[in-house]
Amino acid sequence: MDKGASIPIRLSPDSAEPMYHQIEVQLRALILSGRLPEGTLLPSIREFAAELTCSVITIRRVYQDLENEGILRTKQGTGTFVARVDTGERERYRKEAVAEALREAARAGLQVPCTPGELRALFEEALALARADMGMNGGSES
Repeated sequence: MDKGASIPIRLSPDSAEPMYHQIEVQLRALILSGRLPEGTLLPSIREFAAELTCSVITIRRVYQDLENEGILRTKQGTGTFVARVDTGERERYRKEAVAEALREAARAGLQVPCTPGELRALFEEALALARADMGMNGGSES
């Protein structure tokens, strides 16, 4: 990543989630989805903290947590980089991210309450609309 380029992190001041958690979850998603490829140089802790208007301690914690997970690596005097993430881990992340979003949607639907049949119909409708928005054909894929 070129110096000065920004990482697309969106913080919600109204969220019940702590700021470090919002940053960590989004940064992990950018890495595991491949949007930040292996070898990408991240902003320094100070630069990133200034960009996100948060404390240096917050960014240090995020970087340390993600380094402990093995998806970031730090080279003394050079910076923090996106580490190599194996395909299996990316695949697990991809499926788990979607599964969690679907669980949240199901919980919301059950609280309203919707029946399981209504939820399935709503999912099929949402899927069809999303495919149309993305210019995908209407045929089914596995």
